[in-house]
Amino acid sequence: MANFYKLIQNENMKIYYRMRTWIMLGFIVLIPPLVSILVLLSGGDDLSNWSMMMTESYILFVLITIFTVVIAADSVAGEFTWGTIKLLLIRPWSRSTILLSKYVSTLLFALAFVVVAFIVTLFVNMIVFSYAGNTSELSSGMGSSLSDWEYVLMFYLFQFITLIIIVTFGFTMSSAFRSGGLAIGLSVAFLFAGNLITGLFAMADKAWVKYVLFMHLDLTSYIDGGSGPIPNHPTTLGFSLAVLAAYFILFNVVSWTVFRKRDISA
Repeated sequence: MANFYKLIQNENMKIYYRMRTWIMLGFIVLIPPLVSILVLLSGGDDLSNWSMMMTESYILFVLITIFTVVIAADSVAGEFTWGTIKLLLIRPWSRSTILLSKYVSTLLFALAFVVVAFIVTLFVNMIVFSYAGNTSELSSGMGSSLSDWEYVLMFYLFQFITLIIIVTFGFTMSSAFRSGGLAIGLSVAFLFAGNLITGLFAMADKAWVKYVLFMHLDLTSYIDGGSGPIPNHPTTLGFSLAVLAAYFILFNVVSWTVFRKRDISA
């Protein structure tokens, strides 16, 4: 366990000693106050802190997902690109342990950025628009009586689950193809093409549609007690989580299998 902890420390050093990480963090910290102030100056003083927090959180989750995919892609593919993978593998750690440390460090990076996003959007909007209290504004008209706190926390949880799936996909592509650019490109396409593919597949009156990964990436549709993210194909939250879990396992099996068998002599 101590050795694994040292591996995590080593991977975190690689992540946080780079200027790009702090530039990414700067975007996460600066975007909420800029957006809130611009909206306030544009006449949006009648908005609540909760509605603005949700708007900014949508934007930040897209950015955090892209940032984490960049970290994930570079974590494995970067070792091959710079030739440092040989130095890493001659140490007394198994390949599985090394890959796990990279994966855990990537998820910790994502979690840290999500926590920062939550804190910044919450307090910035409480200051700019004042605290509206723990009402049910966000869930009003949706058939549920969730408080704003409950709605926001569920939104962050569901978005973070989606982030994990997309980042795991990027991590798998990085492990399989040793190309950071390809992993980033496919993951970003994965992120932005989800809604389009969902809309297209939803028109097909086929049972297999429910098992397509893209159809379950928007878990936030369950917050208001809806029938799921797939139009005309009602599902439950448990079913969507089971489908995502199956793909999550598949992606990780591919990552570990390819990385363990990879020939690094060239």
